[in-house]
Amino acid sequence: MTFFDALALSAAGCAAGAVNAVAGGGTMLTFPVLLMCGVPPVAANATSTVGLVIGTSSSIVSFRHHLKAVRQWLPWFIPVGTAGAAFGSWLLTQTSDDQFSKLVPFLVLFATVLFFLQGFLKKPGATSQRSTIWFSLALQLPVAIYGAFFGAGIGILMLASFGFMGMTHIHEMNALKNLLGSLINVVAAVWFIAAGMVQWPQALALTAGALIGYYLGAHFSQRIEPRRVRQMITAIGLVISVVMFWRQFYPNG
Repeated sequence: MTFFDALALSAAGCAAGAVNAVAGGGTMLTFPVLLMCGVPPVAANATSTVGLVIGTSSSIVSFRHHLKAVRQWLPWFIPVGTAGAAFGSWLLTQTSDDQFSKLVPFLVLFATVLFFLQGFLKKPGATSQRSTIWFSLALQLPVAIYGAFFGAGIGILMLASFGFMGMTHIHEMNALKNLLGSLINVVAAVWFIAAGMVQWPQALALTAGALIGYYLGAHFSQRIEPRRVRQMITAIGLVISVVMFWRQFYPNG
């Protein structure tokens, strides 16, 4: 790894950490940089996951004041997230991500539209909230599988599902999203390390930048009006979708 590679990866890790702390999608920043540095696609997925996983602790610390409000959901989501992450990690060790990645733009765009529409929907009542909790739990399993397998846009998918549970406070939603996303990444990282899929110099360069980016993104996003944060998340989701569609239909463009 050259000095330029290390600098580029640290910058990508910092930007990815900030984006992940607010909405998710940082993998779309680190993945192409890893490819540019000569890391094969599947190894790039694994290296990106490991490189960003330590930085998630910074965002959890920054959102710690909101964790009390969401701890009631943890017994529901943690087992589902852990099981999904384990399966998604195994899946990456068994298959190429070429076919699966074709679904990614549609998933991210779908989640972004859902998240945007939630601002216009009424909060569910007690009866409907129970059914939407089960919907959110059912959605969390494929989200966790996808998060361990590739991960770009996983935060937006989770935020969309939380909104249908009746959650409206964006900072509390982000606190829950960061905690569950960290769990998924930890499970995936352990699996990838055990499988010997990680290129460590590149992963450490990502980590150096991610620690700064996660903290800054989580810290400053809480000083912004919640409505503006929602707008930022929607914009990030749309940008990620456009980039993914472009790369799918114009891979050499």
